[in-house]
Amino acid sequence: MPPASTGASTIALDASAPSSATTATPAAPAAPAAPVGPDRLEPGRPGYRRMSFALFAAGIATFALLYSTQALLPAVSASFGATAGQASWTVSAATGALALCVLPLSALSERFGRRQMMTASLTVAVLIGLLIPFAPSLGWLIALRAVQGAALAGLPASAMAYLAEEVRPKALVAAIGLFVAGNSIGGMSGRILSGWVAQAWGWRMALGAVGLLAVACAVVFHFMIPKARNFTPGSLNPKALAKTVGTHLSDPLLRRLYAIGALFMTVFGAVYTVIGYRLVEAPFNLPQGIVGSIFLIYLVGTVSSAAAGRLVARLGRRGALYLAVSTTAAGLLLSLAGQLAAVLLGLVLITAGFFAGHAVASSSVSRTATTGRAQASALYQSAYYLGSSVGGTLGAVAFHTGGWAGTVALGLVAVLGVVSITLLGTRAARTEHRRAPRAVALHN
Repeated sequence: MPPASTGASTIALDASAPSSATTATPAAPAAPAAPVGPDRLEPGRPGYRRMSFALFAAGIATFALLYSTQALLPAVSASFGATAGQASWTVSAATGALALCVLPLSALSERFGRRQMMTASLTVAVLIGLLIPFAPSLGWLIALRAVQGAALAGLPASAMAYLAEEVRPKALVAAIGLFVAGNSIGGMSGRILSGWVAQAWGWRMALGAVGLLAVACAVVFHFMIPKARNFTPGSLNPKALAKTVGTHLSDPLLRRLYAIGALFMTVFGAVYTVIGYRLVEAPFNLPQGIVGSIFLIYLVGTVSSAAAGRLVARLGRRGALYLAVSTTAAGLLLSLAGQLAAVLLGLVLITAGFFAGHAVASSSVSRTATTGRAQASALYQSAYYLGSSVGGTLGAVAFHTGGWAGTVALGLVAVLGVVSITLLGTRAARTEHRRAPRAVALHN
């Protein structure tokens, strides 16, 4: 794919125009893009900074809550006498519930509004976060985490749809990159905070501290997020929803994007679910606080996701994905070394590659879908968090049976899947390019 001229001007991974909900046959006209009126946000215009800051705070709260137990898994295992695979369900239950609930809650956002859905989701998730530290057993902890994940489901897809409707297309990649950057900051700060608090006062106090962090972010979001100016309420028609979902799933480009998001997150979920177990064991024997501080590496993700638009402008969509997946694979292989410095560098590369790939794929979905954007984004989020759930559980099982090498092997299989899908997209684009001149010649 040729390089894009701006960060969002060529979102699709195919060189041809993306298929949409209204292109049922080759002769059907493409659905018009969302109107670009004078009230749409862009850098330098009133409201853009408030919007960016609000969604940045929402991203922090989402990832801090969603993965609040991940850095604490060794402590949770010790407290309840659980294996790594059993304790990993405190993460997988949350991400799995999010994956299941994101589509129906996104449908509600089509009726009641993106802003309202994001506010309600964040409020409920924060309240549950304040209850989680009092879970009397591992079963109760997993159940509460599942409910929390379901509550959070209304935020990610609604945020993507909100950005697609309220931000000018040329600024969309950068805006989504900032939201993804908030995710990385949230994942990092929540894990670091919980690690040091757990070392001093235990894992329950650590989860309480994460809950209070999320409360602060929720307050910021509530007072900063601008009102939607380009939202048009839809109906809660199950048949129409099923038709929209079916249309998105029948789009080859969207299917590839969903699969790419799921596979990238499989790698990331497996690595960061298991890494704590590896680092607290020999030969590293790191304390809980230091293990939590490992997540400072998420700052790399903040940079790489925010830079996704510039990568696309220079390399094109598929070029940016190839770079992201190559970086991730190199990090996986480097993490096999027995030296702590090499392992940390490997985590840096894995994190940079993952966040860049996620930003490219998620922004592509938001721009490719010209109708039913919330459902298109919801399907991506479902695949993405399903990948996290599967990666976390399978990564823990692989670690139990084959050590860190088993987890790395799982990650490399997922990486090969991303490469294969991207190559398929390249081949499809070339085929479309060859067909286009013939179609013009036959028409003339």
